[in-house]
Amino acid sequence: MNTNINHPQELRRLAAAAMRARGLEPEFSAAVMQQTSAISGPSAESGPTIRDLRALLWSSIDNDESRDLDQIEYVESQSDGAVKVLVAIADVDSVVKTGTPIDEHARLNTTSVYTAAQIFPMLPEKLSTDLTSLAEDQERLGVVMEMVVAPDGKLRESSVYRARVLNRAKLAYRSVAAWLEGTGPAPARVASIPGLDQQLRVQDQVAQALKAQRHAHGALELETLEARAVFDGDLLVDLLPDPKNRAQELIEDFMIAANGVTAQFLEAKGRPSLRRILRTPKNWERIAALARGLGERLPATPDSGALNAFLSRRRKSDPGRFADLSLSVIKLMGSGEYVFERPGQSVSGHFGLAARDYTHSTAPNRRYPDVITQRLLKAALLDQASPYADGDLAALATHCTDQEDNAAKVERQVQKSAAAMLLESRLGQQFEGIVTGASDKGTWVRIGSPMAEGRIVRNFQGLQVGDHVRVQLLHTDMERGFIDFACLK
Repeated sequence: MNTNINHPQELRRLAAAAMRARGLEPEFSAAVMQQTSAISGPSAESGPTIRDLRALLWSSIDNDESRDLDQIEYVESQSDGAVKVLVAIADVDSVVKTGTPIDEHARLNTTSVYTAAQIFPMLPEKLSTDLTSLAEDQERLGVVMEMVVAPDGKLRESSVYRARVLNRAKLAYRSVAAWLEGTGPAPARVASIPGLDQQLRVQDQVAQALKAQRHAHGALELETLEARAVFDGDLLVDLLPDPKNRAQELIEDFMIAANGVTAQFLEAKGRPSLRRILRTPKNWERIAALARGLGERLPATPDSGALNAFLSRRRKSDPGRFADLSLSVIKLMGSGEYVFERPGQSVSGHFGLAARDYTHSTAPNRRYPDVITQRLLKAALLDQASPYADGDLAALATHCTDQEDNAAKVERQVQKSAAAMLLESRLGQQFEGIVTGASDKGTWVRIGSPMAEGRIVRNFQGLQVGDHVRVQLLHTDMERGFIDFACLK
């Protein structure tokens, strides 16, 4: 691929402009930087309510390049076959206090924004990648969700408390997944730390049991293709598919369980909470029509269990097109949102997870709703009044939903511009692709390398979603993120 006309500075300019256009702030203010400079170290808070769990064999698994580590994990096998699972979450609130300049910036953006141009962190990197990160070999404060999981994946009991923790091994998804699946060697830290290999094997077994239990209750098993930006120094040289692997699923299963425990803990304490929900799909008939087009039949009313059974059958019968089917279902289900829940109030649950009780609490370095939830948890643990008035929580729920949507739009817009930039020197070339959209609004195709989606503007008649086609690149527009193809008959 020719990278001579790769324009990283231009792409970063477009990303920053897209953020501002969506009401997000790409840069930290002078007040934020001044406050950050004055913070000399991690929280040294101590007290009788903070347990000392530094001796446990904690580890983290994240992206290879990630340094903003939000969670670490540890498990203990029980004599009856159950497993005690501990998930420790970085205590961001111990450093970032409500109403400070850093907190106000995080409250404005509500999330880190991950673009192909650069990452725009919610917190200054001095914090998120160091002082509030559960970094390897560094003592940190954490909020711990403790769960006892039965062999069949059912949750027997749970508790929440604060602790001082120590991450013994910073591990990466790809290498851990390859080792778990038997296609690669043990990562260096796994091989060198006694007991860590067995620790991770048990974590994997528990995660599989948790997943099976969720799916038995109707949680949806979906698969989408995400693009991974590949750089050569400062140059973006490719966008490649980045399929989810077994290590990512392990962490996802633990985080889903921890988020459920968090919501249940606050409810049991009679405390308000910021719930993460996915409403029952209003477009159920369109989902049912999608199934009928594939020779399947769904109930007349929304049923997550029936939908997941349909998805499971399609994964087995047509794995090559399952990601595209998943994407269609996700679009028809709509987006998740945050809602304020008063004690005793019944709110919509999470349709995709088939769960009534769910919140976001496991990524406070990257998401502001998780910081809010952490503050609610700590107040409940100390039997103190809620740090937020009900009206403020309700307004924050709406704001966080809106800003999450804005961030996602920025990420998609920059992804399109990055793809157009990578393809601008390849006009006239041909690509193999799959049709991802076909309606009155246009016909769309996705190609594999770079992983990019564009519009078929010529010879699109009669094409259907899922059709494999050969296309020729006609036009690109980096500024607007436009990529136009002709279908070759």
